[in-house]
Amino acid sequence: MEKFPLLDRDPEILGGKPIIKGTRISISIILEWMATGADAKSIHHRYPQVSEEAVGQALKYASEEMASTKMIDLTLA
Repeated sequence: MEKFPLLDRDPEILGGKPIIKGTRISISIILEWMATGADAKSIHHRYPQVSEEAVGQALKYASEEMASTKMIDLTLA
């Protein structure tokens, strides 16, 4: 994940889900926390191993993933 140096993917950790490097904290859990009102500062305060910069990279990564996702409508016979 060259573009996101604070993030990682390892098939041995959480089945290869993207995570904050050096932790078992997934990008998806960061998004869930933020959806319930947390901000980067409060996440870092609760989990000091997750920097505010890492939270920002997680959001940018998720945004880019969503932007590149293509939906295909298939009709099953």
